Amino acid sequence: MTREEFNRYCASLSSTTHVVQWGGADVWKVGGKVFAIGGWSKSDSLAVTFKASEHNYEVLKDRSGFQPAPYLASRGMKWIQQTDTSSELEYELKYYIDESHRIVAMGLSKVKRKALGLYQE
Repeated sequence: MTREEFNRYCASLSSTTHVVQWGGADVWKVGGKVFAIGGWSKSDSLAVTFKASEHNYEVLKDRSGFQPAPYLASRGMKWIQQTDTSSELEYELKYYIDESHRIVAMGLSKVKRKALGLYQE
């Protein structure tokens, strides 16, 4: 997945906003809360950081091409950075971005979710 594909995919999700911050990273938010970050890579290739469920965090943290997210995981947060964004893993990456969007949106108040038209119970 390229940076442009990452940005296009995140833009396709409900009620998202985009800012460039933290050293030129593409930061995607839902309801004002971060759910995905494109950037923060030590190489020229894209790295994508996303919030993970406890289960997915445990599965991914030691898997090749993934790592606990710099800055965030060291503070006890369940964030993963996918450093292998090759086309073979694109479907998987989209799944994790979708899950991050859902997890973050569900953390918003019911009033805010309703206003944004997100995940009504």
